[in-house]
Amino acid sequence: MDLNTINALRNIFSNHQYVMTTAELQAERLYYADIQLMLKEGLIEKVKRGYYHWVEDATGSEVLIINRLFPDAVLCMETALFYYGYSDRTPAQWNLALSKNVAKERAKIDYPFIKVYRMEPSLLQLGETTGEMDSTKVRIYDRDRTTCDVLRNMNKMDREVFNKAIQGYVKDTKKNIPNLMRYTKELRVQKRARELIGVWL
Repeated sequence: MDLNTINALRNIFSNHQYVMTTAELQAERLYYADIQLMLKEGLIEKVKRGYYHWVEDATGSEVLIINRLFPDAVLCMETALFYYGYSDRTPAQWNLALSKNVAKERAKIDYPFIKVYRMEPSLLQLGETTGEMDSTKVRIYDRDRTTCDVLRNMNKMDREVFNKAIQGYVKDTKKNIPNLMRYTKELRVQKRARELIGVWL
């Protein structure tokens, strides 16, 4: 494949945040044989059935894929803890909150690695805010909702990660206690919040 062709293909993918569906490729007159050639040349990789990612996109590629595949998801748990500096462990996978009504098949992707927390649709947007990762806007839970989720999942978490998360929140000057109290009621973790955070406030 010559350089002009590669540049033209790169431009097409860049208009789609470097992730394209089979239908979008066909709309650009790129069909099965073209897709196979791009795969063979190592220009693209298959993310899941019907989705292809332009490999050369090095900056924020995983974030772009997450946004493209899961526009209805909110970043949570370990991903949010790392984002707010409540954990110094780089997450091995992206933690996503999705409605429990979403088909489980959607979460079956080869790349990037994800962990899905399924929840009631009414709770999905509670505490949602906007963040930025690798110059890309993302949906993410705020500090207070993230802390509530940690309390909800404390028995499934590494004890060191849990303790560091709680201490990180307690020391955070940007925490919002009224929000925290409202969220603990909605998420039914008021008792844990009083016992594990109340003593520090």
